[in-house]
Amino acid sequence: MPPTNTYMDFDHIRREFKETLKVAFKNDNITLLENKVASFKNTELDIKTPLDQAFRDLLLDLLTEEVQVTVLKMFVDLSIKTCRMGLTSPTMPVVLLGDIFDTLTLDICQDLFSFVEDNVHIWKEELFFAGCKNNLLRLCNDLLRRLSRTTATVFCGKILLFLARFFPFSERSGLNIVSEFNLENTTEYGTDTSDDIVAEIVTGDQKHVIDFSFYCKFWQLQDFFRNPNQCYDKVQWKVFCSHSMNILSTFHGIKLDYLKDSEQTSNVGYFAKYLTSQKLLDLQLHDVSFRRSVLLQFLIVFQYLTSSVKFKSDSFELKPDQKEWIQTSTEKVYSLLRETPPDGANFAKIIKNILKREELWNSWKNDGCPEIKKFLPQNDPVEIPKAKKTEPLVGDLIKAARNEGKFYMGSKELTKLWNKNPINLEACKGKDFLPTMDEFFGEAIAQFESGVPVKDEDNLLKDGHFGWRALRLLARRSPYFFSLNTQNHPLPKYLELMVHKMAHEKPGRNDENSQEATNEQEIEENILTEAEDQNTEDFHKPSEEFVEENNTSRQETKNISDERLLLIIEKIAPDWEKLGTKLGYKSDEIEWFKNENPIRFDQARHMMKLWFEDDEDANLDNLLYILEGLEMNEAAEAVRSELNTTES
Repeated sequence: MPPTNTYMDFDHIRREFKETLKVAFKNDNITLLENKVASFKNTELDIKTPLDQAFRDLLLDLLTEEVQVTVLKMFVDLSIKTCRMGLTSPTMPVVLLGDIFDTLTLDICQDLFSFVEDNVHIWKEELFFAGCKNNLLRLCNDLLRRLSRTTATVFCGKILLFLARFFPFSERSGLNIVSEFNLENTTEYGTDTSDDIVAEIVTGDQKHVIDFSFYCKFWQLQDFFRNPNQCYDKVQWKVFCSHSMNILSTFHGIKLDYLKDSEQTSNVGYFAKYLTSQKLLDLQLHDVSFRRSVLLQFLIVFQYLTSSVKFKSDSFELKPDQKEWIQTSTEKVYSLLRETPPDGANFAKIIKNILKREELWNSWKNDGCPEIKKFLPQNDPVEIPKAKKTEPLVGDLIKAARNEGKFYMGSKELTKLWNKNPINLEACKGKDFLPTMDEFFGEAIAQFESGVPVKDEDNLLKDGHFGWRALRLLARRSPYFFSLNTQNHPLPKYLELMVHKMAHEKPGRNDENSQEATNEQEIEENILTEAEDQNTEDFHKPSEEFVEENNTSRQETKNISDERLLLIIEKIAPDWEKLGTKLGYKSDEIEWFKNENPIRFDQARHMMKLWFEDDEDANLDNLLYILEGLEMNEAAEAVRSELNTTES
């Protein structure tokens, strides 16, 4: 055992850890490693660092010996155990996996990746998730870059499915936040007219010519499918409509006959991208999988063009005639899908349900991709349920009411109202449903005559529900309802005036007293004057909601210190034009910013100042969301730091 309280050389400790780790791994005895770590507790070095390096050194020795994949899995399992015991860093297992994948061939990597998939529950543990998520993402991306998307589709799919299981829905690294298209996915096809091949397809009385012109139109549509935003241009829209109608008409004319052959259905292949040779187009038009793929592309583009996407430009909006054309074409595509065997009707129904689900995901992204949390039921103590009173069955209640010549409507109040008069029209004409003036306004008159101040929440005259019923009753039974223009006075003041009149006309009042009549007239004039003043004040005074909303919006920008705001603008300045485009500024406005300020920092500061002042959605949260989508990481980090400072 080395002496305590002495400085130990890093390499010396690493070598000793490596020898102990080799023995512990060979004998499957982690206690040896634990005791060895305990012997170095009093050193000045962080023990985790040399032990982490010892793991990587021993792994390198194992890889040079060309051990089996099973041995490598056991070694990673050992590192997971040491992490849970606090002996090594939480990132150690994933670091080892990264070293293994960088060293082995793709065939062995595919076998080893099943270990990563099976242990996804371990990587999602609190101990590992925060430290390992970036390393796992880097590991998967490195594998995807090494793989071919056309020949290794299964392995690529496993990697993507693992990432979908590992990361939560709200993880920004897995989301296309700004709704950008993969413009690099181009489709190349022949443009040499000398190779023109003309084929004729006769179906019934119709003849379809598959020539070079049709071939070019067909594959040119792939460019619109790659970048649907071209359709918002007038010229490109006409080209898209013309080519689409030509292709859909050809599909409609060429009917497919599907042969139920066990040999054909057992070997269904998947092609990441179809071949574009003109010699194959005639055969492709008769292929079920090919036709369904093209028709599905049409539906996806149609849905995008008519959907509301947050990051679409304001100019990307279809006119009514364009929307009508898309609706008609969508119905035609679904009709073609239903006609395409096998089981076309069921296939079209499934596609429609899938696209409806896509609308929900689109709405979720428009809302800023809020985190989706699953609330698990809490384990509350089990209570012994009390014996419930046996309630009579509905059928028995109906039968009992029928024996009494009544109706049972399911609730006490409905049953009471219905049995007063089962004939609806006669019930509406009856007077039983209309209260008297004294009954309805009795409590309001008592509040008015008491002279004691009443809180707004207890004042019946300021209750909207009471006011609505009061106006309906006054219209039926009050002689003063049409003597005043209710639109010129707030409802509470108008009701106060009416209550005052009813209180004045109560029996027992001496109406012949001129002094009292004069006082009553003065009170009425004061009420009307206050109502007019209130109208004028309300007209010139903004609503409380408006003031509160503006104060909140301004407070969000005032909370930003000048020093921090300048730091954020400094990070934005190198790419402020890209940010300005996403914020909605047009090209001429961006040029105006440049002409007004010769320095890029001043240009960015001018733009951000106007955005905070003019845009209702201008706040740090939205700015962070946009910067992350544009991958302006330094600026996003500055905004995130400011948000954390404000919250703390």
